[in-house]
Amino acid sequence: MASAAFEEIVEDFEFLDDWEDRYATVIDMGKSLPPMEDALKVPATKVEGCASQVWLHPEIDGSTFRFHGDSDAMIVKGLIAVLAALYNGLPLSDVAKVDAPTELARLGLNEHLSSQRSNGVRAMVERIRKHAADAA
Repeated sequence: MASAAFEEIVEDFEFLDDWEDRYATVIDMGKSLPPMEDALKVPATKVEGCASQVWLHPEIDGSTFRFHGDSDAMIVKGLIAVLAALYNGLPLSDVAKVDAPTELARLGLNEHLSSQRSNGVRAMVERIRKHAADAA
């Protein structure tokens, strides 16, 4: 299960032959994220378990899940953009149904992320799922 926005990323990545092109695309996605207000970069929104500083702020509109995020590392900011495409706009009840590792594997990212980055992605996914579960 993935959003239409994530499916577009999958389609785009099918045309990228090597990791460097995919890496650059992820970074560009991070650059396109709107900046997160400094007032939201507080301990409550900080994601522990990431090598970089990462903040995720949920935005629940009725039963629809969204989040806004930021990081001090460009690749991580790009990974936040990928996760936003995967999760944003889903009904709260569907967030837990998303198999993030499988979906991200479709992009060929898993084998190229360091173990610290992979742990960080897992921590972000866990935080996203917790926010959705708490709001449901």
